Amino acid sequence: MWHKDATEFKEANGHEINGIWYPRVTKILDVKAKPALENFFREMESFAAADEVKNKSAVEGTLVHEAVQGLLTGQAVSVSDAIKPAVDGFSEFNVKRNIIFHKEYVERKIISQRYRYAGTVDALATVDGKFGVLDIKTSAGFYPEYNLQTAAYVMALQEFSVKRELALPRDIETRWILRINQHRICRACGATMREKGGRIKVKNSRSKSPCPDIAHEWGVLEGDIALKEFPYFYKDMKAFVAAKTLWEWENEYWLARIGYLQ
Repeated sequence: MWHKDATEFKEANGHEINGIWYPRVTKILDVKAKPALENFFREMESFAAADEVKNKSAVEGTLVHEAVQGLLTGQAVSVSDAIKPAVDGFSEFNVKRNIIFHKEYVERKIISQRYRYAGTVDALATVDGKFGVLDIKTSAGFYPEYNLQTAAYVMALQEFSVKRELALPRDIETRWILRINQHRICRACGATMREKGGRIKVKNSRSKSPCPDIAHEWGVLEGDIALKEFPYFYKDMKAFVAAKTLWEWENEYWLARIGYLQ
């Protein structure tokens, strides 16, 4: 990507923490192909239309993040009607799952001194007695880049200096993706209709024959919540380090100019 100067490059790609600049985990992972995102752009009528939906979706996703994190850290939150089914669905889901968010580790910036990168952890949580990284997503599915992102956080949190600085109560054992979504379900065929960023997407049920489009009997908008654990992260860590090496190669010009490669 083109940048007008080094300052713009640094602002777009990283964090400055205690006077030292570090690339962000999520920007490093821009180097990885994302087939689902590529398919989305192909399905849209224009790049401008796709970009508009993408930006609106990001705003909605931020609202969900803030509402859920507020609820789980005991804050008073105002939930927009646009995301209320998702947030209510999560509240009902968590009555059964009892995810414990540790307030001091919600939206916490972390640094890897060894590999020189930074990121923001959505939360450190305890689920079923295990302590680990929890990342909130509002996507339609679980995508491979999520594994690399959370592996990078786990890798940083395993460093002795980071554990000491954050005063972690115990070692990180695992990681989860908490997917929070909302949709309508067809009462006749079980298809789902998801609207995000102003775009409507219908997905047919695998177990029933689909209705004709005009014959769907859509139910009320309701939460669609899933929690998935990814306990094995060694290969994902190696893949993230490889992605970082490729990202550094791709951005060598600017990284050299700001002194990062010295």
